[in-house]
Amino acid sequence: MGNSILQQISSLSVLNLAALTEKYAELFDGEKPHSANIEHIRRKIAYRLQELASGTLPDEAKNGLNEFIAAYDPINNKALRQNGADPASKGRVRDARLPIPGTVISKVYKGTIIDVKVLDKGFEYAGTPYRSLSSIAKTVTGQHWNGYLFFGL
Repeated sequence: MGNSILQQISSLSVLNLAALTEKYAELFDGEKPHSANIEHIRRKIAYRLQELASGTLPDEAKNGLNEFIAAYDPINNKALRQNGADPASKGRVRDARLPIPGTVISKVYKGTIIDVKVLDKGFEYAGTPYRSLSSIAKTVTGQHWNGYLFFGL
């Protein structure tokens, strides 16, 4: 990436919302930003400046990437997040608030970091399997808590 592009990107940090909106419109064929979040607009402009300087991915690569995302992205693909199609689940559908299995949920409670690993069925805390987040919250606090509320899900 050329020095000129780096200078242009660095100069974005001092622009106010009006100037960023004007720069955005200049780079995106008169289109206005969809957000008033200054940092978001700066990032979009920086990406566009790099894109104009270095080029974009070929259409074939973009299509392949989009196909890969559609098939394997468990965060945005609800079909992969739910296990309702699994006969062993007996019709239960995985709660959409839960991250994918393997994710570690962290919470600081009274100065202690609580790390909980999400499993296919249940959770693991301190090497012990649990059926629910609520049971982990009760173990940690000694009080009954809604597990989703306690862990901020």
